[in-house]
Amino acid sequence: KFIGEGARMVRELFVMAREHAPSIIFMDEIDSIGSSRVEGSHGGDSEVQRTMLELLNQLDGFEATKNIKVIMATNRIDILDPALLRPGLKKFFETEIIFI
Repeated sequence: KFIGEGARMVRELFVMAREHAPSIIFMDEIDSIGSSRVEGSHGGDSEVQRTMLELLNQLDGFEATKNIKVIMATNRIDILDPALLRPGLKKFFETEIIFI
């Protein structure tokens, strides 16, 4: 992968969803790009962080009334970055199912 490719793909995904509304964006295993950020990360970690930051950027400007639904799934909600769980975005994680 090239630097910036993940962020570009996120932008294109939201553009495509807007062009083809009504639509659903489903992101499974969101913890793969949405895990907590750590200082001093390097290499591939910085590309993953760029991808997550672009996702946050797209979600911040997102209006659920535009006939687009975003659903994110994870079985590791405990490692998600707090930015994904803040009050404005918590709506994407409405249901938490815990298996014991």
